[in-house]
Amino acid sequence: MTDAQSLAVKPASKALRIALAISVALNLAVAGVMAGAYLNHGGPAGRGGDVRELGFGPFTEALTREERDQLRKAFLAKRPDFRQARRDMRQDLQNLLTALRAEPFDPAQLQALLDKQSQRVSQQMAAGQDLMRALLLQMTPSQRQGFAERLQKGLERGRDAPRP
Repeated sequence: MTDAQSLAVKPASKALRIALAISVALNLAVAGVMAGAYLNHGGPAGRGGDVRELGFGPFTEALTREERDQLRKAFLAKRPDFRQARRDMRQDLQNLLTALRAEPFDPAQLQALLDKQSQRVSQQMAAGQDLMRALLLQMTPSQRQGFAERLQKGLERGRDAPRP
């Protein structure tokens, strides 16, 4: 075997490529939520911990302002560490970048970082879903009907929006 052949880089395994794709998708979702909140609410000072940051998209848009405020307050009460968790997620992304650039590359470290990131996202989503469910269960039938109408309109707007 020649030196050039022994130095050839082995292609990444299929599982590793899938894990990287999932990681990139999660990272883009988190970055999109943060960027959207920043642009819509004027950055950290103007945002006030808006419930849209929880990533429920059309669900939160279908809530009234009072319901969104109620959901945000309940979320922050249930997860007072939310802001720290966001900082931790940003640090996780930095750690992931470092791991991706490291030579020699360590697939085990990458997997540990992806697992940690997945656990954080799952915890945030579970907490938000619990609160959303509680809010929907306490609505009167007319409030639920109004929510359903606003949700349907929001989904129809999204479906009709031009694709880039």
